[in-house]
Amino acid sequence: MSLLVVFRVFLKLGLTSFGGPVAHIGYFRQAFVIERQWLSEADFASRLALCQALPGPASSQLGFLIGCHRAGWLGGLAAWLAFTLPSAIVLVLLALYVFPWVSAGTLSVVHGLKLVAVAIVAQAVWGMWRALCRTTGTRILALAGFAVAIWLSGWLGQIGAIVLGAVVGIVLLRQNTPDTTITDTSAPTEPNSNVFNHPQRFLSALLLLLAAAFLLGLPWLAQQQPVLQMFEMFYRAGALVFGGGHVVLPLLQSAVVNTGLVSNDAFLVGYGLAQAVPGPLFTFAAWLGALDPTLPGWSGAALALVAIFLPGMLLVAGVMPWWQQWQQNPKTMAILAGVNAAVVGVLASAWVDPIVSTSMRGWVDVVIALVCTSWLMLGKAAPWKIVLLAVLLSGLAHWTGLSA
Repeated sequence: MSLLVVFRVFLKLGLTSFGGPVAHIGYFRQAFVIERQWLSEADFASRLALCQALPGPASSQLGFLIGCHRAGWLGGLAAWLAFTLPSAIVLVLLALYVFPWVSAGTLSVVHGLKLVAVAIVAQAVWGMWRALCRTTGTRILALAGFAVAIWLSGWLGQIGAIVLGAVVGIVLLRQNTPDTTITDTSAPTEPNSNVFNHPQRFLSALLLLLAAAFLLGLPWLAQQQPVLQMFEMFYRAGALVFGGGHVVLPLLQSAVVNTGLVSNDAFLVGYGLAQAVPGPLFTFAAWLGALDPTLPGWSGAALALVAIFLPGMLLVAGVMPWWQQWQQNPKTMAILAGVNAAVVGVLASAWVDPIVSTSMRGWVDVVIALVCTSWLMLGKAAPWKIVLLAVLLSGLAHWTGLSA
């Protein structure tokens, strides 16, 4: 019965949770701490801190842990499926049955979705800068990450920035780690659920080894198998997303756009549409998988979706039994602070190129982007409202002859 209850509650959240990862966490707290009392405030805060510290989609990882707490491993799987499938199905339907048939007249409206990315990512960069770069050292590290990602384009620059953040973090940021975390993790926590108790630590260690084996072994296994190459690209993107869901943007752009598998226009349109649907931002991978010629359609969408979520789930399940000890270790938190600061720069580099560089066609686009960004950041508008505004203004500009 608990399993069905978990699925039903998370399905409701998957159908109604608009607003991105930060809003999702608020929905989860309301649903599971205040209304249903499935776990305490302190237990919720400890799990949230873990999800924010590890790579992967924080809100989905948190939902997975809550599902495990309530109904074991199957409860975690039920929570993930129910929260993820609604938005993933909508995006795949749009990718397969709407996007390929857009007419020349509607291309200007579709262009508005590209401008949505300008506003959404600008807000994400600013929010992450304020949350993760509160000291001089982390701010300099974010700028250094930006320079590395711009100078060394593609995967090399992104991984280089992350490595730089980890090295500099452990050397220079150890005294500043309390100011570089998003959530206060000092609150006492309740004992973990029986899924993560001491006898299960062996299984958790195996999950960590499996996560590392996939990351290191898939590139070698995928050399002769295009489908495995596709799985490896999305898995690698999910394994390296530190700092928030929006950081997946540059990683996926390198994986599918730079390699010619998906056009830049299709990439940015899908990213814009992902803001208009409820649920986790990582379901954007389903859009890309459906359009990837390696395995197009529903099969590719399912493969991409599993691949991008898998590393984050393996990591959070593997680390959970040791988290209360690790979060008190200054070296561990310094590394995480450095990595998180560096990825602010990585996301900023993606905002510059390809988002701004390929979305702005003239002064009208600049005005639309500024209006949307102002309403989003100053007016606190919901992302789906920004999507509607950008589409409306872009279409209006085309029909009145103000833009090409």
